Amino acid sequence: MELFADNHRRNRDRVMPLAVRMRPRTLDEFVGQSHFIGPGQLLRRMLQADRLTSAVFYGPPGTGKTTLAHVIAGMTEAHFDEVNAAAVGVKEIREILARATDRLEASGRRSVLFVDELHRFSRSQQDVLLGDVENGVIILLAATTENPFFAINTPLLSRSQVFQFNPLTVEEIESLLRRALADQDRGLRRWGAEIADEAAKHLATVCDGDARRALAALEVAVLSQTVGHVADKPILIDLAVAAESIQRKVVQYDGTGDDHYDAASALIKSIRGSDPDATVYWLARMLEAGEDPRFLARRIVIAAAEDVGNADPMGLVVAQAAADATLFVGLPECQLPLAQAAIYLACAPKSNSTTLAIGRAREEVRTGRTVPVPKHLRDAHYAGASKLGHGEAYQYPHDSEGGVVAQEYLGVDLTFYHPTDRGYEAVMAKYLDAFKRLRSAPEPP
Repeated sequence: MELFADNHRRNRDRVMPLAVRMRPRTLDEFVGQSHFIGPGQLLRRMLQADRLTSAVFYGPPGTGKTTLAHVIAGMTEAHFDEVNAAAVGVKEIREILARATDRLEASGRRSVLFVDELHRFSRSQQDVLLGDVENGVIILLAATTENPFFAINTPLLSRSQVFQFNPLTVEEIESLLRRALADQDRGLRRWGAEIADEAAKHLATVCDGDARRALAALEVAVLSQTVGHVADKPILIDLAVAAESIQRKVVQYDGTGDDHYDAASALIKSIRGSDPDATVYWLARMLEAGEDPRFLARRIVIAAAEDVGNADPMGLVVAQAAADATLFVGLPECQLPLAQAAIYLACAPKSNSTTLAIGRAREEVRTGRTVPVPKHLRDAHYAGASKLGHGEAYQYPHDSEGGVVAQEYLGVDLTFYHPTDRGYEAVMAKYLDAFKRLRSAPEPP
């Protein structure tokens, strides 16, 4: 039986991808996430003291969430169970929790339950875990690519530490690639493969921080050259082979989740911050990831009014023209008017005075006393209006010199719009000052 078991294990190991074979077995082999797993950092201290508490591992694919869970499994003295939320239901979870309770009562040994892709559980399924997590029957480790503050129940999240995983750096990916090439048992050393520096950097860059994808490309680069390979001659991975092995870069982007909102936020803030290079980068990233160009057009129109405003009134005209062109020509050509409008807005003078003015005015309407329309401004185009005094004493501005008269338009002393001294708003500010002086001038005797 042991012979059959060994044979089965060897067969499974033989087909395992390189990324799986090269998973670290200890904390010292783990690469990345030094902000919480590095020497002296929180999670490392908890593991070394065997004082693990429930935790949520949150981050993009290929950054080590599942890998770290496997490392923890080898370190903790607690019993370790692993499930994938996409493959199990409530019944299986209840059975695991029941066994954990029996184990704790019989031997005092705690249990660790690792749930990969926890965001795939519904709210009600997540609630099944809550009682045993709260009572300490199990230590929950959960991995998710979704923002846990949206994807995981608040009570469950409040009982867990959240550790955010960052994409691995180019240097960290390169170290993993070279480790795989040097490893005799699990890696690719038996092929005597060598990789050029520029090839390693290309794989480490294009994988976008995803170690799994970089290692998969490295394995393709080596194994695709093994046919007819001379034993004493090393396999060389140059830049051309590396580029062919990893093909096109995959842009990490969830069109309905954090990536969507974070990239949109970065685009708007880059426009507001007057950085055209950052602006066009975030625009390009969203387009490359398949973002709906109509969404981008809407955000650019909003930015024109919100952040440029009357400092450059043409900004809204350009933005709206880009939105119309987007609907008219579609992709890929609509990237041109979108880029033109976004760069125009980034380079335009900025003012949020209009944004603040409408906000102040609406707040006054909501909370202040309702201001009646002054009688001289009321509609006078109907029979009987004159009997009510509506429109009486109204002064038509175009009949006066300069096109402005010292007339009250609100009836109360409220100021909502405060123009800046930037761009065209500086001209508007001078005009408003002249109007205020005219209204405050004493009437002639």
